[in-house]
Formats: sequence, structure tokens, C-alpha cells
Amino acid sequence: MANILRYNPADDAFDDLFRGFFMRPVRLEGQQEVQIKMDVSEDDKAYTVHAEIPGVKKEDIHVTIDGNQVAVSAEVKNEKEVKEGGKILRSERYYGKVSRAFTLGQDVDEATAQAKYKDGVLELTLPKKAVAASKKLTIQ
Repeated sequence: MANILRYNPADDAFDDLFRGFFMRPVRLEGQQEVQIKMDVSEDDKAYTVHAEIPGVKKEDIHVTIDGNQVAVSAEVKNEKEVKEGGKILRSERYYGKVSRAFTLGQDVDEATAQAKYKDGVLELTLPKKAVAASKKLTIQ
């Protein structure tokens, strides 16, 4: 015999409320979500990455390369104060870490890789590592 249960749409709404509350990052009104947006291109010799990381000091940006794995992270410190007269009416601060990681089709030559940061855009030049030719062994 089949069990029949009564459906209550309020149960789903209650579950969705708390699932969204604990799963989504909290943002204040008017505060933009900080994320790293990237363009990756390649030619025969190198990969070029342009990553938008506005409002971050270059000292707070870290790039790691491990073979064909590239990771970009930044420590974000945004402060905004609105003053009127001698007292602060509103103060908004955001501190946090953002990161992006991706895999390229070929290993990167870490020794000759370069990074430049200007006007909120990080530019990475990631030369491709020379592919070693395979060697055929003669069996004796």
C-alpha cells in the first residue's frame, strides 16, 4: 500500500529561506560583490591573461604557477566613510580574499613569466614551456 503525504508549500519556502541564508555571502546595500573577471588568450609562444581586480594594491595580489595550473588571489580592503560635520553617519568596510584558478593546455615556463598591474587590471604573460621530444630507447 502506498503512503500518501500532504504537501505543504510553506515547508519548501521555509527550507529555501534558510538554505539561501547560509549558502550565500552577505552583502550590504549598495556594496558590490568583489570578483576577479578574466580574459585568457594564447599564441604559439605564450598565454596572456588580463584579470580585472579593481581597488586592490599590487602588494596584495598573489599569482602562483604550478605546471599548467595558474591561481590568482587578492586581499581586498575597501573602506568608505560618509562624514557630516564631525560625526560619521555611515561607515562601510569590506575585507576579504578573492581568488580564481584555472588550467592551461600546456605547462608554463615559470622562470620567464611576467606580471604587470595597472589601473585595476593584472596582465600576465605566461610563456609556454618547450615540449620535450620523446626519445626512443634501443633495447640491448
